[in-house]
Amino acid sequence: MIETRKIAKVLKSKSTIEGAGVHLKRAFGFSQVPIFDPFLLLDDFRSDNPEHYIKGFPWHPHRGIETITYVLRGDVEHGDSMGNKGIISSGDVQWMTAGSGIIHQEMPKGDPHGLMYGFQLWANLPKSHKMMGPRYREVKSDQIPEVSLGNDTKIRVICGNVGGMKGPVQDIVTDPEYLDITVPAESEFSHPTKRGHTVFVYVIEGKGYFCKEKEPFSYDMEDVNYFDMKQDPFLENGDIVLFDDGDQVIVSTDGDYVRFLLISGKPIGEPIAWYGPIVMNTNDELRIAFEEYNNGTFIKQ
Repeated sequence: MIETRKIAKVLKSKSTIEGAGVHLKRAFGFSQVPIFDPFLLLDDFRSDNPEHYIKGFPWHPHRGIETITYVLRGDVEHGDSMGNKGIISSGDVQWMTAGSGIIHQEMPKGDPHGLMYGFQLWANLPKSHKMMGPRYREVKSDQIPEVSLGNDTKIRVICGNVGGMKGPVQDIVTDPEYLDITVPAESEFSHPTKRGHTVFVYVIEGKGYFCKEKEPFSYDMEDVNYFDMKQDPFLENGDIVLFDDGDQVIVSTDGDYVRFLLISGKPIGEPIAWYGPIVMNTNDELRIAFEEYNNGTFIKQ
């Protein structure tokens, strides 16, 4: 019997400032570890004000993680210690595996109208892969397949498999899935999920309700004001839903469409030692990483 996942937790993204002064919304991060395992952080950097993003993320190190950047509008210039240089633009994805260590910069430039829309996800690496060779993948928009279903649901398959259509990003140790899904109004969509995998959605447009849970609910009280209570079951832009275990996720709409990112992965279940841009298993490994960064021996490849 197919078991539909239930909602375990609902969070609201919160404003924060990162990098050299980039204003963004954090869907989840350090304070939610380890409930999103193997994922560590999801940032929403959509903005129509260049002053809020133009200072970007100058040169900085990473070790022990993967960073996944998905751009909807605008350009982001990238450069790194492996010699990679380029621009990721509307619809493109950058999947960077830091592994043993990489130093890079990400500089948002926006589009001609000053719009800069995108998301960055951090995925943890298990101890066995923390010190793997760094790897950089740049996936152009036209390399990402789009699947259209009978009810006009549209799915961009960045990573994973939908209806036999595989996303271009493959061979990732945590077996992730990354889908950009749009469900039209007055529709229902179900998507199979692997048992034991962490599954969440982040709503980026419209509104819908999930797993047929139509009773009003409250946001996680650690993240929003006590009086910010939902009086209806609909989730909308900036809401993130973490699900319990099960075989599928169901999304339903009434009078409005909904667009969301559906992300899943196999939990690692290991200790996490995290400071800034480096995530290891122990504090001693963190200390070594920063010592190496300071004395110039950080890059191993």
